[in-house]
Amino acid sequence: MNNILEQDHRFIKHKVKAGLGFQNFWSAKRTIRGYETMNAIRKGQIVGIEKGDIRSQNHFISEIFGVAV
Repeated sequence: MNNILEQDHRFIKHKVKAGLGFQNFWSAKRTIRGYETMNAIRKGQIVGIEKGDIRSQNHFISEIFGVAV
């Protein structure tokens, strides 16, 4: 079970290592939460969005953040 969790968070660990210059706990928490969310979207863990469906992923992200595509 632990190995599965480690593999799932490998992508996140790589991102966090690059951003170790966090100024405080709260900015680190928000940034890591964003990494986790984007990884879940990319892996298809959001209902209605399939893994590899880039158009649906982009549309979902634009709806969440209110940005034009």
